Order: sequence, then structure tokens, then C-alpha cells
Amino acid sequence: MPEGHTIHRLAARHADLFAGDKVHAASPQGRFAEGAARLTGTVLEATEAYGKHLLHHHAGGLTLHVHLGLYGKFTDGAGEPPEPVGQVRLRLTSDRHWLDLRGPTACEVLTPPEVAALRDRLGPDPLRADADPERAYARISRSPTPLAALLLDQSVVAGTGLIFVTEALFRAGLSPTTAGRELTRAGWERLWADLVALMTRAVVSGRIDTVRDAHLPEAMGRPARVDRHGGEVYVYRRPGAPCHVCGTAVSRGALAGRNLYWCATCQPA
Repeated sequence: MPEGHTIHRLAARHADLFAGDKVHAASPQGRFAEGAARLTGTVLEATEAYGKHLLHHHAGGLTLHVHLGLYGKFTDGAGEPPEPVGQVRLRLTSDRHWLDLRGPTACEVLTPPEVAALRDRLGPDPLRADADPERAYARISRSPTPLAALLLDQSVVAGTGLIFVTEALFRAGLSPTTAGRELTRAGWERLWADLVALMTRAVVSGRIDTVRDAHLPEAMGRPARVDRHGGEVYVYRRPGAPCHVCGTAVSRGALAGRNLYWCATCQPA
């Protein structure tokens, strides 16, 4: 599932393509036909990302809400769109560009109260200027739940997925099984600041890099990471490989149905 930086990049991309334009919406697949009819003829005024949720704000108070989930994907281009291929849930066109959406978990039109309700159920997003990290710490500081599970809970922190969570915990020297209530305020402030920095860098580069300069391939004389997710990481999807810091074999375990990765030496329980 795309992590929050990807959605912020998409929001910026779609604003570049359509902001200020009158759009035509269609649903070649048919599953979004009613919503597409409501959007057709409206002007796309702005786009917004909140965690893993993408919002297109249209004139007249209508908002297109998209959550890509595991399989959702956008494609776009200039000029006339091609013939639809596959299950195109939404096709958005203007005089200049086209945009296709396939396979999302959510694709719906929301009213302003519904948008407000969506925001209310999400935790602070490290990539948003209006984020309030204190709201997240209020939940974390009184919870016996493991930190990894809390940080993956979108009602606690929005936009963080497994890569950012496992890597930020490694960089903080915190075991993923540490109870939330054991995290000090100073520890949370450092962890939050690191999430902000890592995710902001990912928005710019389009990939998740979490390794400090001293542990980059060229600094260590090691091969670059080869993985479909790209980016240099410390522990994510590196079970059994040596830790870049101490050499201990990276561990893997399960928590709430998700794979976790950590270094038992650098992140003692």
C-alpha cells in the first residue's frame, strides 16, 4: 500500500494537471457512474492529501475522495485520452490532460461534513503543516499497545506505513514491541521530528531512503539495495542480513498480521 508521501506527491501532480480547469468525469467500468455524473462540469479548485487519503476539492462543495489501498493506481497524460484498458473506475479529463484510476479501495464523492468527519478520524499527518503531534502522543502515552502497532494505526498517526514505521523505530533505537506508555515525551518529539524529515525527503525524491550518510553503500563499500520499493533502508525487508550499524542479523516477526523488522542489538526490548 502506498505510504503518505506518495499521496502527497499525487495531490501535487493532480493540482498541476487540473487545478482551475473544468473537468469531465466518467466511469468506464461503471462502478463510479453516479459520482462521476456529479463531478462532470465542475471546476477542480484544489487537491489535498491527508495521510493515505487523496482529496480533490471541486467547486460547489463536492470532494472526490480516493484511497488507493493495496491495488489502486493512477495513470495520466496530456491531450486526448487513450481507449480505456482494464477496469478504469474513474476517468477525469480536461481540455489539457486526462487521468485514469484503477483498483482503489475507495472512490467516492463527499460533502463538506463528510470530509470533516474523515479528517476527524485520522491522526496527525507528519507531512501537513497543521499537524498536531501532541494529539498523537496523548494516545500513545497512555497505551499498552506496542509502538509499531500504534504508529501503523491511522487514527494515531496518518500516512505512516510499514517502511516508515520500522525504519523510524530503528533510527530511534526503539524496539517495535515497546509499549506506547513507555515512550517519553522527549523520545516522542525526536521520533516525530524524524518522521517529518524522512517523509518530507521522500516527497521530494519519490522514494524512501532512511540510511544516514555513514551507512550508504558508497560509504560502507557494500552493494546498493535492490528491491521493488527502492531506497536504502536499515531493517525493512532485510531479515537475516547484517545490520548496517552493528552487524547483527536483522530479525523478523509478526504483529497484528504484519511483518516487523528490527535489530535486536540496536533496538533492545
